[in-house]
Amino acid sequence: MGQLKLLVQVAFRNLFASWVNVIIGGIILFGTVLVVVGGAVVDSLDESMSRSIIGSVAGHLQVYSEKSKDSLALYGNMGGEADLRVIERFSDIKKVLEQHPNVKTVVPMGTNSTMLMSGNTVDLTLARLRDLYKQAAAGETPELRAQIDSLKTHVRQMIALLEKDLERRNALAAENAMDPADLRALERARSQEFWDGFEKDPLASLELLENRIAPLVTDGDMVPLRYLGTDLVNYQKTFDRMRIVDGTAVPEGQRGLLLPKFSYEEFFKLKTARRLDIIKEARDVNHRKIAEDPELQRRLKENQTQTRELLFQLDPLKTQQAIARLQKVLGSTDTELEKLLVAFFTMDDANFDARYQQFYAELVPLLDLYRLRLGDELTITAFTRTGYARSANVKVYGTFEFTGMEKSQLAGSLSLMDIITFRELYGYMTADQKDELAKLQEASGVTDVAREDAEAALFGEDSSLVAETSSGSIDEDAQLAGSSQARRQQELALSKYTQQDIDDGVVLHAAIMLKDPDTLEQTMVELQEASKKAGLPLKVVSWHQASDLVGQIILVAKLVLYAAVFIIFVVAVVIINNSVMMATLQRVREIGTMRAIGAHRGFVLGMVLLETTVLGLVFGAAGALLGSLAVKGLGMAGIPAFHESLYFFFSGPRLFPTLQASNIITALVIVLGVSAFSTFYPAYLATRVSPLQAMQTDE
Repeated sequence: MGQLKLLVQVAFRNLFASWVNVIIGGIILFGTVLVVVGGAVVDSLDESMSRSIIGSVAGHLQVYSEKSKDSLALYGNMGGEADLRVIERFSDIKKVLEQHPNVKTVVPMGTNSTMLMSGNTVDLTLARLRDLYKQAAAGETPELRAQIDSLKTHVRQMIALLEKDLERRNALAAENAMDPADLRALERARSQEFWDGFEKDPLASLELLENRIAPLVTDGDMVPLRYLGTDLVNYQKTFDRMRIVDGTAVPEGQRGLLLPKFSYEEFFKLKTARRLDIIKEARDVNHRKIAEDPELQRRLKENQTQTRELLFQLDPLKTQQAIARLQKVLGSTDTELEKLLVAFFTMDDANFDARYQQFYAELVPLLDLYRLRLGDELTITAFTRTGYARSANVKVYGTFEFTGMEKSQLAGSLSLMDIITFRELYGYMTADQKDELAKLQEASGVTDVAREDAEAALFGEDSSLVAETSSGSIDEDAQLAGSSQARRQQELALSKYTQQDIDDGVVLHAAIMLKDPDTLEQTMVELQEASKKAGLPLKVVSWHQASDLVGQIILVAKLVLYAAVFIIFVVAVVIINNSVMMATLQRVREIGTMRAIGAHRGFVLGMVLLETTVLGLVFGAAGALLGSLAVKGLGMAGIPAFHESLYFFFSGPRLFPTLQASNIITALVIVLGVSAFSTFYPAYLATRVSPLQAMQTDE
């Protein structure tokens, strides 16, 4: 004990005796700060991202059929949607999973994707005009006639604007001249003769405009739609970070769609307004300046050069109102709307905020701010599991977002659809369709024939499938009246489904929320075993595995941190080793004298190792303290998400790191290990110093 006390006293005496020790201490200090701060940030990032993934779609666990060709990838993969085998009855797996005491709830799911064609401004206007004519067929009123005449005037103005736009385009690129057939169609649509005869057959006239004129306007967009079919009521109860922003939730038992607010703003909002929103957010949140930011300047330039989407929306009356309002705002006497719009969108840091408010106060009331309005129906066409296309009309009830992830593209890319419609689009017959098929079979006398009996039924002597043909008239109206697609879609929209309909149908996968997430690994193993005992071919995976590449980002971040720490400490080992060797060589006389007066080699070895250990502890503790203070400061201020993609990983606009005891312990263990390892060889050399070397002097 006395010897240990002496070694400790020597170690503290030599702590700052040499500049070499200060260099070694500085390296240890820096490395400790890096490990503490880096570990705390990565652990906090892991926790934040887990909240985002678990709270938005994954749950704590996911289950899917183990017969699937691909692994479940909730956020998609480079090859598209994963090829998953269906689970025939959700109620079968729900019953088994909910028997586990740690399972809180099970939510049925299925994902798919498609592309929507966002109609251009002419398409949307013609669609409204067609609807008005259909209403007029049931009984025309003066108000309805006024709306029709106003829209017809608007369409004529749009065609005139389109003609000017095409003339300008042809002048700039003569080699890309218009198709002669398009020119003839445009000339006809501009003629007075066409509009004089419009009312004789309005639907045929609209067909010409829709098929030949509307395609000439190129402001329509292909909109990606990735949707999650689920039990919407149970989903909203389970994932409590979800909240309705606009509109309403889909009523219980009804078909419908909820769009993510992020995608709704990004793809369906008027592009001019969307650009202004992005610029305002960049200025207000990120404190960017238009004068210094080329991207913001580009967006403003696009608003100046792409005024057509505004001009096309304004009918003659609204055009005059817009001119009057812009003249007042700008103090101008110009009467050409396009020039006024260009002048209005000439913005800088000084006038942007005022112009932004004026745009929403003066111009937006005259415009359709969104191409798709809440309450409208979307016709979604998707490929079924067998590869053929299927369509369904789905009403858009509202938009939603996840609290803290409002700006996240990942969290804002998945729409929510009722699982009944999802099954229909995926190629599985719903109860309504089965009833309809049964009625058709009964009415037509069709019978089911097994594959092995088909030959005998068709060609056997007693075949009942062969009947004599006879001529007869077909009442087309009677045949079509009961099978109208529009009528069928309307019936589906009004029909309600029950919880039993949800539970008895197919699913692709299901989310599981746990009561105690700390026992996730154990619960996962137990659920896997329970499913095997029940004869269910299920694969149970954690949220990390289910989120595929997104869930592996934390692993990558940890590997990057550990790689940086490894490189730093490899350098530290070399520097510490060389420094201790230099210090040892400088102390040859001291060590030799100690050997001469009776110090054995173990004492010398312990002295050198303990000096470095004390050095590591002192500077490591100082580094841990500085690192802890840095983490506390970051935890109070937060690390801002400088890009929208980070909102998902930060689970909000800022990441607030927290310090765990494991961060400090890990840092100190690494520091002491590196210090001891790098000192072992110099300490060994110190034990080889003999008393004879100590007595030698330089002459």
